[in-house]
Amino acid sequence: MDLRIFTEPQQGASYDTLLTVAKASEDLGFDAFFRSDHYLKMGDVDGLPGPTDAWITLAGLARETSRIRLGTLMTAGTFRLPGVLAIQVAQVDQMSGGRIELGLGAGWFAEEHAAYGIPFPKEKFARLEEQLAIVTGLWQTPVGETFSYAGDFYQLTDSPALPKPAQVKVPVLVGGLGATRTPRIAAAYADEFNVPFASVEDSERQFGRVRKAAEEAGRKGDDLVYSNALVACVGKDDAEVSRRAAAIGREVVELKANGLAGSPAEVVDKIGRYAEAGSSRIYFQILDLGDLDHLELISSAVGSQLG
Repeated sequence: MDLRIFTEPQQGASYDTLLTVAKASEDLGFDAFFRSDHYLKMGDVDGLPGPTDAWITLAGLARETSRIRLGTLMTAGTFRLPGVLAIQVAQVDQMSGGRIELGLGAGWFAEEHAAYGIPFPKEKFARLEEQLAIVTGLWQTPVGETFSYAGDFYQLTDSPALPKPAQVKVPVLVGGLGATRTPRIAAAYADEFNVPFASVEDSERQFGRVRKAAEEAGRKGDDLVYSNALVACVGKDDAEVSRRAAAIGREVVELKANGLAGSPAEVVDKIGRYAEAGSSRIYFQILDLGDLDHLELISSAVGSQLG
């Protein structure tokens, strides 16, 4: 089971805070450090000092880390033109020495688009399909050849399709709980399929849909990595679990029902149930980025049993 750290910086985190958490994640042996791609806080937090851009952050982290993989859950397709995104991700992959992964989603948070003057189109999923086709198509075009694309939303003519990433294949992540379109998109473009904040039963059901869609597209179901993202609240004892839950404004009972919460033994047991449902990678959503002891406990008491 791969264990990864997933952060939500729009809730209030500077680049320096993210750098501290990324370095700690690397030192503690986690497989990857991922972040969300949002420009507006959610819920009852002040969000200070304000948002940080996902790909600018990852470019900085690429130069400040050496082993850990870096990526997004998920880059919002509404934020960037696909040709520009392909350049950005390829460059950051070069800066990292080939450690970047691209999670790309349709975009969903209308309020942040309104707050920063970003268009919020109705046909987001149709645009996402074209974006995935363009980004992957640009990277796959051999050096010296050109790439053209004539879609309903995007048109590229004789693109030199440069630069190329350092990796031969940058892993592409698609995710969600849509029953039909999401599995089909994943089957066409994804190396990993992520189910965010869902039960074991819903995850198993969605993994099955994606496996079926992959097979219908001529791929093997096992060609994809299947993963879950879940909020983490782990403590050595009940008091520590309660303290960590209070720090993120959540209730222990709710966190145990919907996330990875409780003692290390409880969390290991629940991860085992996700593994039985088909998951081989867990993203721990860490909401209190000042609590590095939380990362250390997850690494030493959970990761040591699952490595």
